[in-house]
Amino acid sequence: MRHPPHLAVPFAAAALVLASAVVVPRVTASAAEPSCSVTYTVTNEWSGGFQGSVTLTNNASALSSWSLGFAFTGNQKMTQGWNAKWSQSDSTVTVANESWNGSLAHGASTTVGFLASLTGANTPPRAFTLNGEPCATTGGGDPTPTPTPTSPSPSPTPGTGAPVLHVSGNKLVDAGGATRRLLGVNRSGGEFMCVQGHGIFDGPVDDASVAAIASWHAGAVRIPLNEECWLGLANINPAYAGARYIAAVQDLVHRVEAHGMTPIVELHWSYGQYTGNSAGCSDVHASCQKPMPDAQYAPAFWSSVATAFKSDPAVVFDLFNEPYPDRATSTADQAWSCWRDGGSCPGIGYEVAGMQDLLDAVRGAGARNLVLAGGIAYANDLSQWPARAPADPAGNLAAAYHGYNFNSCASESCWDSTLAPVAAQVPLVAGELGENTCAHSFVDRAMKWFDDRGISYLGWTWNTWDCSSGPSLITSYDGTPTAYGSGLRDHLRSIN
Repeated sequence: MRHPPHLAVPFAAAALVLASAVVVPRVTASAAEPSCSVTYTVTNEWSGGFQGSVTLTNNASALSSWSLGFAFTGNQKMTQGWNAKWSQSDSTVTVANESWNGSLAHGASTTVGFLASLTGANTPPRAFTLNGEPCATTGGGDPTPTPTPTSPSPSPTPGTGAPVLHVSGNKLVDAGGATRRLLGVNRSGGEFMCVQGHGIFDGPVDDASVAAIASWHAGAVRIPLNEECWLGLANINPAYAGARYIAAVQDLVHRVEAHGMTPIVELHWSYGQYTGNSAGCSDVHASCQKPMPDAQYAPAFWSSVATAFKSDPAVVFDLFNEPYPDRATSTADQAWSCWRDGGSCPGIGYEVAGMQDLLDAVRGAGARNLVLAGGIAYANDLSQWPARAPADPAGNLAAAYHGYNFNSCASESCWDSTLAPVAAQVPLVAGELGENTCAHSFVDRAMKWFDDRGISYLGWTWNTWDCSSGPSLITSYDGTPTAYGSGLRDHLRSIN
């Protein structure tokens, strides 16, 4: 779903250095003042691996290209990097600029990030160099190691009532083999608040507010996320990014599980500049819905998310909110090829990560959690989903559909012809269901059709917005419904 406008609030982001950060000035033989500085930060750590970032600031003359070098001091092996070209030989890591961030003016900074495996102590790197010149203290020597901060770790398997679901034929079943459906709500905010400089979530996400969702007899909560906020990229206020953002998401996931509901985490807003047909914004950053996820950061996002939650199989992964490559390409075949395989897609100016790329990132991290993949046309078109579905070695992939009264496929006849054949083959989840009428006649019809076929659905959205522009299910986070929301609430209470 596209959102009501929230005006971005400008901020002056002071440099934030966590307890694990090491700042090392670079000096030259001709000057006592440092000519560069490097900040190394561990943003997330778990058993067997970690996520880190390096911020380079040029305090000397302008650079047209740069190459940063450093050496790990422990058994750290880089597995993936972004914002630069990364390579590692033994313990030595080389980080070279991309074509778009090679220029570094005096006083300018750039931040790069990476994922790495780890055995033993995670001691900070040493011997930073910029274009071959040492980045060291005035007296020389290596950075002084500092303690690694407490960082979010992989979520434990919940000890409460959240079921672990997996695909069995065209149904979702729990560990005991009982058929389950994902019936509940979306909890928007994590996709836009951080990138707009407001915070992490829109409204409260404390236990009382989550309990209010459960009081509707909801069994699932879908949680939209922002790629750049999770990865802690430089354009996001550090108060709402990286380890702090990840910890807030994990806390919400655990609260949802504590109330017996299934959390669904999904990539909603992503990187990549798109100004073509139906563009939501012209910004390269993750400040709106893009037609497809980007190859630069989206796989790294899913590697990190999957690593954070792979030990909690109750968490469901929704790969990408609402793909719409069909608005950029000229044929349906081109759109579906872009959807699955990514690459250089017609009409999209950045390298695309397809659904197969994102699923590979999840499985490559060792996560076997249930995964959802929405179709094209803002997840409203599933016509070629069975033929184009990405290959899942875990056999735990379901289809996702979004349905609103203003979509093309919003009638029983369309659902009969396009959704029913998909639902006969794989589990189908309507990840977003809603209408902009401030009533619930469309939702009532849709829920009946889905109920008759055992299909899952989640209402958009548990936020106190204008129901005609959101649409919003509630007027208060205590669970007081709008006229529209009362339709979903009453129906969930009647069937659960």
